[in-house]
Amino acid sequence: MKMLRIPLLMMGLLLCAQGFAATAQQTKMTTCNAEATTKTLKGDERKAFMKTCLSAPAANDAKTLTPQQQKMKDCNASAKTKALTGDARKTFMSSCLKGS
Repeated sequence: MKMLRIPLLMMGLLLCAQGFAATAQQTKMTTCNAEATTKTLKGDERKAFMKTCLSAPAANDAKTLTPQQQKMKDCNASAKTKALTGDARKTFMSSCLKGS
């Protein structure tokens, strides 16, 4: 019985920790709500503000590319400007991505 207590306790702690972590949408909702309260908006005016605030992309929502993704994007653009197709494109992309 004592052997089951520790794993059950650990699982309980993990489930509790996940319940407290705020998602990006929840954080955005909290921020928009606080801003609406600061502006003392009420009724339809508040509803409209919340709708635009929640649908607007956050500043940190912009996707950043990993170095490999950036390299792929650059090689792809180069292959496109050179109008490469088929095996020639495949060979070019392979050498470009390897850095040769």
